[in-house]
Amino acid sequence: MAVEDRVRWDNNYKKKNDKPYPSADPLLKDFTPLADNEAMPRALDLAGGVGQNGLWLAEQGYASDIMDISRVALQRARAEMGMRNLRNANLLQIDVDKLDIDPATYDLICVFRYLKRDLFPFLKEATKPNGRIIYETFNLRYLDVVPQFNRDFLLEDGELEGYFSDWQIIYSEEEEQHISQLVAVKPS
Repeated sequence: MAVEDRVRWDNNYKKKNDKPYPSADPLLKDFTPLADNEAMPRALDLAGGVGQNGLWLAEQGYASDIMDISRVALQRARAEMGMRNLRNANLLQIDVDKLDIDPATYDLICVFRYLKRDLFPFLKEATKPNGRIIYETFNLRYLDVVPQFNRDFLLEDGELEGYFSDWQIIYSEEEEQHISQLVAVKPS
């Protein structure tokens, strides 16, 4: 993402600073495996915004990396992290276009309301065997809600499931209005 994207997202989050801190997404809560008490599993909340999902994962016992381009969003996440006394979350300001993560790093990767198609192979590689992806974003039916939305950032029906057709898909839903959801486990 370019500097303009960071500035745009910073401004977007500044407008929301007075709103209550959001809860973790229900899909994440429903499909996150219990953390092993002996070995702390690693999680990535990509394009995590104010970090509600990554912080929830940290509360569940995951070592959580929350990555976003917005400094403003991550500052809010840091404040929330302090109030919750969490020490197993890392806040990383990252330009996703320059993202570089070693293969088989994460036990769980979650992405909510963000779509960059060329990241799918990378996300699959960054997931450990038997790890999972929890993904939710807008599909083409979102144009019924926001007609001017850029179609490049909307999924076609079946597209998300197609990216993970070689994984075990444990949940896939596209009927929920304008949202596509997927939970998939990487083969061992």
